Amino acid sequence: MITYSILSDKGKRKINEDYAGVVELPGRSVFLLADGLGGHGNGDYASRFVVEHIRQLLLKNPEIGMEECIQDSQDRLLEEQKRLKAENSMKTTITALEVCEKSARFLHVGDSRIYYFRKNKYYSRSLDHSVPQMLCMSGRIREKDIRRHEDRSKLIKVMGMIWNAPKYEVSETINIGKKDAFLLCSDGFWELVEEKTMSKLLKKAATPEEWLSAMEREVLRNGAGTNMDNYSAIAVMI
Repeated sequence: MITYSILSDKGKRKINEDYAGVVELPGRSVFLLADGLGGHGNGDYASRFVVEHIRQLLLKNPEIGMEECIQDSQDRLLEEQKRLKAENSMKTTITALEVCEKSARFLHVGDSRIYYFRKNKYYSRSLDHSVPQMLCMSGRIREKDIRRHEDRSKLIKVMGMIWNAPKYEVSETINIGKKDAFLLCSDGFWELVEEKTMSKLLKKAATPEEWLSAMEREVLRNGAGTNMDNYSAIAVMI
């Protein structure tokens, strides 16, 4: 049985540019989370537009593939930019988790993350499409340095930029079982909660709501006294 909970808060910002949604279909559930790029303007519009467009595609055609959903929403977002004369704005990240009866996989563009926990232990995560992630992969900085790096907001792939080829990444199919869990979250969330803390709190939680509430307390504690970014997350337990 799949259970989930959604959290989204504007932090100390005037507008919440994060947006999350869920589509429950026969045989599969799809979880979506997007983080609009505030520095480009219209970030809240972009994140909502992409998530809602994917939701509508899935509801109209439950058999449609997630790759097609991501690509079609990218194409429609570019059209929307032109319609509103906002070609230099309206950009967003997107993360999508597709969970079937015995398997799961995820797709993403940008630096909103998807974490996978196997038997309540942190196992893997999506790799950010950001400058610090590239530096980490090339060995120039350590994994733990990504959270505090001065260029952590510089993204190299997002929805709403011109693609010469698909920019989304697709995970391998994951065989899921009891005590497995997933966490989709924006950078305003994962920057303030470390993976070891996520795992520790997961082991203590009986429900996705409990897990999210415990992590939110950690976010607020670590973000106290700062101009906290929007923070959003979807917790999914198998």
